[in-house]
Amino acid sequence: MRFDEAYSGNVFIKSHPNFEESQAVIYGMPMDWTVSYRPGSRFGPARIREVSIGLEEYSPYLDRELDEVKYFDAGDIPLPFGNAQRSLDMIEQFVDRILEAGKFPLGLGGEHLVSWPVMKAVYKKYPDLAIIHMDAHTDLREHYEGEPLSHSTPIRKIAELIGPKNVYSFGIRSGMKEEFEWAKENGMYIAKFDVLEPLKEVLPTLAGRSVYVTIDIDVLDPAHAPGTGTVDAGGITSKELLAAIHAIARSDVRVVGADLVEVAPVYDHSEQTANTASKLVREMLLGWVK
Repeated sequence: MRFDEAYSGNVFIKSHPNFEESQAVIYGMPMDWTVSYRPGSRFGPARIREVSIGLEEYSPYLDRELDEVKYFDAGDIPLPFGNAQRSLDMIEQFVDRILEAGKFPLGLGGEHLVSWPVMKAVYKKYPDLAIIHMDAHTDLREHYEGEPLSHSTPIRKIAELIGPKNVYSFGIRSGMKEEFEWAKENGMYIAKFDVLEPLKEVLPTLAGRSVYVTIDIDVLDPAHAPGTGTVDAGGITSKELLAAIHAIARSDVRVVGADLVEVAPVYDHSEQTANTASKLVREMLLGWVK
């Protein structure tokens, strides 16, 4: 993909036309090749962009406007349908280029496996990396029915790469017993059910660290985000997730990249999920891109 010209499709509201002048790059990872339940998240990035036109440009939470941050929308990476490994390789190479240019990568998924090559690329640049992971699911399996490339494995993969003690999961309410046991035995932090209060406790311990934030939209209760592949009852509210984004923004951690994944428009008949995701992206841009 080229960075020397603006994406010709729908772009996130107020996207800057020039890559070189931008601080951050929004890009889509339209992949759902390995999902275990309902497909459709490959259409998430495009829909998040489309509904962003309805956003206000001002955030009353952060007292900032989108004009204050220059971000370039690079569009969707043209991933080869059905080829998981090649898709992951392409994502990693794409993010390598963003990081080499000194830009903040903000990815839109797509299934959660797409976060794995991004986190791997970010770790190459920031060896002190810590991961903040918000999700309904542990995503700590070694494989799903024998397949290691699965949307249920990305957090296990990054934990094994950077060390489990550098991965912090929040809002978790679903997973195999063995996954929770593996996390406990290996010193990985898991906050069950809630996000904001345990996050506030952890953030001071990460002061000065480079942090990558990965958010699976299903951390929200299905009442707030029905448009996702693997819904799970008992989640947090959109108000709590927004507050978590703002808590990170006001902390002393250095956010070096982020993604928002698993928005599946086909199950989102009121567009409630896509609109929520779009607002979350606005707050991530205004809060985390310095």
